[in-house]
Amino acid sequence: MAIESECTMTGNLFDLTGKRALITGSSMGIGFALARGLAQYGASVVLNARDADWLEAAADILRGEGYSIETAAFDVTDSAAVAEGVAGIEANGALDILINNAGMQFRAPLEEFPDDQWELLLKTNITSAYLVGKAVAKAMIPRRVGKIINIASIQSELARPGIAPYTATKGAIRNLTKGMATDWAKYGLQVNAIAPGYFKTPLNQALVDDPKFSAWLEARTPAGRWGNVEELVGAAVFLSGAGSSFVMGQTIYVDGGMTAAI
Repeated sequence: MAIESECTMTGNLFDLTGKRALITGSSMGIGFALARGLAQYGASVVLNARDADWLEAAADILRGEGYSIETAAFDVTDSAAVAEGVAGIEANGALDILINNAGMQFRAPLEEFPDDQWELLLKTNITSAYLVGKAVAKAMIPRRVGKIINIASIQSELARPGIAPYTATKGAIRNLTKGMATDWAKYGLQVNAIAPGYFKTPLNQALVDDPKFSAWLEARTPAGRWGNVEELVGAAVFLSGAGSSFVMGQTIYVDGGMTAAI
């Protein structure tokens, strides 16, 4: 069965009006910025996190700005919770877009890295994308349309001392994205990834506050500065909209040029 190009259905390749998006880990940081960004382009957004209080606080901010916002509090590392959570969201309307953003960081020398933190990183950074991606794809496949965006990292490509397990999870996200795209493109789904460089987020606050690290970063990055989370919105809107109808399995690095330079 031939799949019709989405670009034949709309004249505005970046308009998300009428689309419904689920963004995991969206009560703060990159997830919150992407939620606001997609809403600005017309999407109705479902925020997700484990902490219901933080989630409602984030939703209240966006609702106060006039956006259509729902919340769904569930643990993205728990398969039963994911199945129930996604089913509940779908019962209120079809999802058109998923952004797998939930993630965490833990820093320690590899030879001293705690095994329990290794397991937690795997669950939070890669298992969550697998579980939520699969659950949402099962709903999208019969409709033969859908966008899935996984949040990778500059560490999908490069390593730095003290974060080898995080680097492993983000490398896995890049290849999971390729695998999802390969399996699901035939059903009309486009699966891609965005790989942020170094952005000012709660996850990176310790590095932002370290003058030595910030000086190194500014010297190492061609753009000469930290990224602001709002600068990720353009890539997310592109991958969420009709303009990316033939983009599949790609990782877009939004990193100020760091992966382009030595």
